[in-house]
Amino acid sequence: MAGRLIYLIGPSGSGKDSLLDAARTRLAERNCRVVRRVITRSAEARGEAARGVSLDEFTQLEAQGEFALSWRANGLCYGIPREIDDWLAAGQNVLVNGSRGHLPATRLRYPDLLVLLLTVEQSVLRVRLQARGRESIVEIEARLARNARFSEQVLGQHDLALSVIDNSGALADTVECLLKCVDGQSTASTPAPQG
Repeated sequence: MAGRLIYLIGPSGSGKDSLLDAARTRLAERNCRVVRRVITRSAEARGEAARGVSLDEFTQLEAQGEFALSWRANGLCYGIPREIDDWLAAGQNVLVNGSRGHLPATRLRYPDLLVLLLTVEQSVLRVRLQARGRESIVEIEARLARNARFSEQVLGQHDLALSVIDNSGALADTVECLLKCVDGQSTASTPAPQG
């Protein structure tokens, strides 16, 4: 029996990297592999075991068909190695730290994928983004507005296999919710308030 692609999405600052790091060992115990992404800026690899490459290297890998999925976002290029298809064929579940914008294309290639939407209360996310110090207050507020619109759009797709995980509280609780989703259990998570 083939494995299933599990596609984790969520706003910047929602804690996707922290969640994957905390859950990695327990996911492996469930025959679920966490994918190592290829990213065009090595500094972006902090927090996840990503492979940093130059733009030229990325373009060459993409042209050679080395990626099952690839996309551009925020001035960077992201690739998911094509070996995930071998893992899926071998019956392993595969968890990808994905792109919200690339979700429609991913659904076309992997129609039975499970989407995990990691949400965070807006007030918590605002504090996290400010603490990172990468954006101005105006840019943060614009990002928060985009995140709220995207979450509403994704949640409105009733045909989409989707689980919502709230990461506003303790990381340990979020890990337990993630594992329930991977195990195919229904979770009681509801979208985080967007106000």
